[in-house]
Amino acid sequence: MALSATMHNFAVQLADVDRNVYEDLELRIARHPSETAEFMMTRLLAYCLEHQEGIAFSEGISTTDEPAVLVRDLTGRLTAWIEVGAPDAERLHRGSKLAGRAAIYTHRDPAKVLAQLAGKRIHRSEAIPLYSFDRAFVDSAVAAIERRNTVTLSITERLLYLDINGTNLSAPVEEHTLG
Repeated sequence: MALSATMHNFAVQLADVDRNVYEDLELRIARHPSETAEFMMTRLLAYCLEHQEGIAFSEGISTTDEPAVLVRDLTGRLTAWIEVGAPDAERLHRGSKLAGRAAIYTHRDPAKVLAQLAGKRIHRSEAIPLYSFDRAFVDSAVAAIERRNTVTLSITERLLYLDINGTNLSAPVEEHTLG
């Protein structure tokens, strides 16, 4: 019998001062049995840091033709392809061609992710940012996750202030370039 996804609920108060985005979000995230908690936390952070009209989580790991997070305009056209973790170059190339914008958010060592993508054919690679989070920050955030979560996330000058279920954390969002 196949294992089913575990549902996590996140009540998020988002204050992204850098982009002037202030929202209260009710998010349900299905965590596939093969998905790590670190990957799920990075998906949540990517969603919040990219939040705009038309943003959505994809169907998850089981869908190979969509990124972890995507943005569509009112016509349904894909406008942003947001990968999480360490995507392969072919997938990133395809996403960059399909959407007007692509980005990667990773909880992994950014040097290893960059090395994995170096020299590969990726459409507009110089325009694709790689955002990384400190490993200790992600690990501490993951330790605080429950099935129902209350989250306050503030972003100021690319510095994250995260309160998850009473655990207060902060870390910078590091930006790297592929090109």
